[in-house]
Amino acid sequence: QVQLVESGGGLVQAGGSLRLSCAASGRTDNSYSMGWFRQAPGKEREFVAASWRGMSTYYADSVKGRFAISRDNAKNTVALQMNSLKPEDTAVYYCAAKLGPGITTRVDGMDYWGKGTLVTVSS
Repeated sequence: QVQLVESGGGLVQAGGSLRLSCAASGRTDNSYSMGWFRQAPGKEREFVAASWRGMSTYYADSVKGRFAISRDNAKNTVALQMNSLKPEDTAVYYCAAKLGPGITTRVDGMDYWGKGTLVTVSS
């Protein structure tokens, strides 16, 4: 079992930055990938970024060059640095974990989810 708790959401103006953090507890062998997904009002949950042990990362095209995922294996945390935020980035951001090697961008491919943190970007 892996428990995930997100923090760092809030309100920011367009062009600003926010840093989300996710703390994992329970399973601490790091044999799982961690990622971020988001769900905007009225839309389906979508992939944002993922990291496999901090060695490989993958991003959605919509956030490439603006967002950066980082993982601290010693602390069992994963962060999402979000820069140049746009109003369309407004969503609830979820931390997720997938057991085993490799990265998936599929919502149904993740095994554990946090409760989410709201990010609101004003224009």
